[in-house]
Amino acid sequence: MAITRRHLLQSGAYAALAPALGIAAGVPAAEPAQAQSGEPAWRHGLSLFGDIKYPAGFKHFDYVNPNAPKGGIARMISIGTFDNFNIAVAGVKGSLAPAAALIYETLMTKSQDEVATEYGLVAEAASHPDDFGSVIYRLRKEARWHDGKPVTPDDVIFSIEVLKKYSPMYASYYRHVVKAEKIGERDIKFTFDTTGNRELPTIVGELLVLPKHYWEGTDSQGRKRDISATTLEKPLGSGPYRIKDFVAGRSITLERVKDYWGLNLPSRIGQNNFDEMRFEFFRDNVVALEAFKADQADWIAENSAKQWATAYDFPAVTDKRVVKEEFPITDSGRMQGFVLNLRRDQFKDARLRRAFNYAFDFEEMNKQLFYGQYKRINSYFEGTELASSGLPEGLELEILQSVRDKVPADVFTKPYVNPVGGNPESVRANLRESARLLKEAGFEVRERKLVDASGKPVSVEILVQDPSAERIALFYKPSLERIGVTTSIRIVDDAQYQNRLRNFDFDVITDLWGQSLSPGNEQREFWGSQTADQPGSRNTIGVKNPAIDALIEKLIFAKDRPTLVAATRALDRVLLWNFYVVPQFTYGFSRYARWDRFSHFEPLPKYGRSGLPSLWWFDADKAGRIGKRS
Repeated sequence: MAITRRHLLQSGAYAALAPALGIAAGVPAAEPAQAQSGEPAWRHGLSLFGDIKYPAGFKHFDYVNPNAPKGGIARMISIGTFDNFNIAVAGVKGSLAPAAALIYETLMTKSQDEVATEYGLVAEAASHPDDFGSVIYRLRKEARWHDGKPVTPDDVIFSIEVLKKYSPMYASYYRHVVKAEKIGERDIKFTFDTTGNRELPTIVGELLVLPKHYWEGTDSQGRKRDISATTLEKPLGSGPYRIKDFVAGRSITLERVKDYWGLNLPSRIGQNNFDEMRFEFFRDNVVALEAFKADQADWIAENSAKQWATAYDFPAVTDKRVVKEEFPITDSGRMQGFVLNLRRDQFKDARLRRAFNYAFDFEEMNKQLFYGQYKRINSYFEGTELASSGLPEGLELEILQSVRDKVPADVFTKPYVNPVGGNPESVRANLRESARLLKEAGFEVRERKLVDASGKPVSVEILVQDPSAERIALFYKPSLERIGVTTSIRIVDDAQYQNRLRNFDFDVITDLWGQSLSPGNEQREFWGSQTADQPGSRNTIGVKNPAIDALIEKLIFAKDRPTLVAATRALDRVLLWNFYVVPQFTYGFSRYARWDRFSHFEPLPKYGRSGLPSLWWFDADKAGRIGKRS
């Protein structure tokens, strides 16, 4: 499962805070199935397959410093811009300021040292029947909005209704929630249209709770608020931070809520320690790095291998006032690649799509642009045990047999591998194979231009939004032209890019799908037929494939971890053999540089990456040693 607060923080504009995706899904761990007197069996934590680590009444997570000092300022860098604080229309209208997600709370929150476990936050407990056909959440009495009013079942019901109504992402994710009703003073029951879907009880726990009374009220000018529209009015939240001030498109400052109601919750102790978090927005990574060097920001997440290898040689690094550090990515997998838009007729033939892959010389690009730091992506779940490899066998093969007549025959007879370049002989061989595939598909080269059977030239526009993506596209362009494809590159600003993306108005883009360690219902949003034509959906490829739909259902309804793994590998294999994307590259670490003014508890949690910013605190002693901020 993957659509959570982190999903909203996934953009490059917020990479320093949430570089990955995905909270894991869960069903309750082994606890008494039935309470006395017919009462529901309330659980303080939910876990997908297996026991939960922290018992009822636990004091705090093991990876936090419960005595972490509160105070100080953390200055962050965001890439991009924003013109909206309304999460309900994120991805559909405007450019959301991802920091806005930090002012809200969810019903449950994920622990960062377990694969798939969540604990109570706004909700103190949950209960559901053995068939997973519904779930009840009980709210905490002390949960409050920043205006002092209590968080109520009406707020929760309002939240799921408006998110499903206005957000294609949430509409798909919560499609099985057919009813939300108040059944007690603090209890909300969610009824599903299906049974056996083990994720559903917990993905409801990921729901961001919005204040109904605020959105149904009026603003300072007396105008009725409209949750279907973008807004730059500071929204009302319930989380550890509120928006203090902002400059539209340029900066946001969050301030810690000193009387935050959840300060002493076991799932919150030792976290959210900064008095202020400031986010400065930059359109360009190079300019952002210069600002960091000038001590105008405390942290920077570096996504450029070239920058990491060559641009961090300034005096503050040499004298250890700036620390470079890499944090292992163990909490998620990913697919990143050139997306070939299936809504364009020329991309409907898999042989053409495969030919595009043979034209991509990753090895030479890695050497020239990335100092050899990257490896090629070979799976939609790269970096996890969920990635397929070799030939299918065992339970995975059994699952694939159920869709055998709907998938390419090679799924069963050949391991998927990307073509390998890097030297003239290999490149020539790959281009010959590309030409063979194109000829087989009815394309031919006339006057050095590739044309289809009707004589129409094959041309593509690669749409990009920043210079780093443009570099990759520029490297790819000559290779496509060598097979006769007329290729252009267009770089547009963030607002134009988002508008074209949500309307699927592109030939080729680079896209990234993060994957949790327990994938589930979000796979429908990524590759399900029902989302292919929904503006703003994550199915940017435009996949409409009955075999993939069937495999997604097997994954979602898996009853144990081995079945989940096998179904995910089967899905991965079928996605790969349809050549929907030209896979790009990955790196197993998140790169950060920081001015050495901060500390964190050792060790960081296994699935927490850098832990920025929630697990860190301002260290006055360190700050004193390196001097005042510029």
